[in-house]
Amino acid sequence: MDSALRIIHNNPLLSAAAFSPKKVRIFTVNCSSVSLSSEGSSSIGFVERPWKVADARLVLEDGSIWRAKSFGASGTQVGEVVFNTSLTGYQEILTDPSYAGQFVLMTNPHIGNTGVNFDDEESRQCFLAGLVIRSLSISTSNWRCTETLSDYLVARNIMGIYDVDTRAITRRLREDGSLIGVLSTEESKTDEELLEMSQTWEIVGVDLISGVSCKTPYEWVARTDSEWDFNFNGRNKENLHVVAYDFGIKQNILRRLASYGCKITVVPSKWPASETLKMKPDGVLFSNGPGDPSAVPYAVETVKEIIGKIPVFGICMGHQLLGQALGGKTFKMKFGHHGGNHPVRNLQDGSVEISAQNHNYAVDPASLPNGVEVTHINLNDGSCAGLAYSSLKLMSLQYHPEASPGPHDSDPVFAEFIQLMKQEKTQA
Repeated sequence: MDSALRIIHNNPLLSAAAFSPKKVRIFTVNCSSVSLSSEGSSSIGFVERPWKVADARLVLEDGSIWRAKSFGASGTQVGEVVFNTSLTGYQEILTDPSYAGQFVLMTNPHIGNTGVNFDDEESRQCFLAGLVIRSLSISTSNWRCTETLSDYLVARNIMGIYDVDTRAITRRLREDGSLIGVLSTEESKTDEELLEMSQTWEIVGVDLISGVSCKTPYEWVARTDSEWDFNFNGRNKENLHVVAYDFGIKQNILRRLASYGCKITVVPSKWPASETLKMKPDGVLFSNGPGDPSAVPYAVETVKEIIGKIPVFGICMGHQLLGQALGGKTFKMKFGHHGGNHPVRNLQDGSVEISAQNHNYAVDPASLPNGVEVTHINLNDGSCAGLAYSSLKLMSLQYHPEASPGPHDSDPVFAEFIQLMKQEKTQA
């Protein structure tokens, strides 16, 4: 039976008239074999493929190997793989010092479409180990864009991979917890060598704060730009002096404090408490930062020497250091909190905030002494998200009230810190 008539016979929905033999065209394809040797390829004019092929590997400590395409820097890098659920703000995430030693996997599949710009930097450089994404945008379309994401990473020697199954990796991290991984574009390194690197590298118990902190004190003067400011309280009223310990501080924390009317002196992570007290500040901020709070006992001692003397506010790492300084314990979470959509309940007024978070460690509330109040809890897992101790004039949050990126639900906490300092000042 003719091939066209066979199609009609097997598909009753097709009309035989529509496939009349008069309308059938027959094509003849002649095939021939060609040698694919290097000599043969040059003789027949083979050219490079017009699309990028997989040239990178992510090898996790559990033995899984993920083939991907590289962008940004080349080479081999090791780090802890964590996933971030933020939909926007990849540049702020890249420049958040709290990601030191980590590969950040973005669960939002499409990254790079807004490019990068100078205004969205959160620190002086990128501290993370690498970026893992599903789809790299082939174009940028934002009026503030000054550079593509790929060029940005190349200039800062940061590795990135794309066209990898980020959903599957995220599920694995949720089930097994954060995993150490090795990212490599070097074909000379075997899978076994990369696996050994991932299984022998440690991040727990390592002081990561010293590598991201400033080296000398400096004054911070920049406020939130008026076009982005959503709370004008205290603008142009510098009447409170805050000393901010830089454990890996984000610039938008400093901008928000300045916008609320604070004069800010930023000091290194190992700045002596005695020198801070000599400045006679109205308050002290203990900032966010990367890694294990138990690995920086010098910072815990600094916090101990300051609390009770002047009002203090801890954010993220600062919250964990306050917990330890009060006699509590911290522990490593299974896969941490990373993203801009975490619900938190404020136990003081019953409200719920959608918060931006980035941490792998938490304070164990059961280990805290009497008098310490848990003020906030994470509604996803019930973990401690805030502390207060009125007699010691301290407050803290496990998450980021400045967001950047993320919602601004928690911004009023800066006003609470201002009020805490003002109360102390009037009583003095």
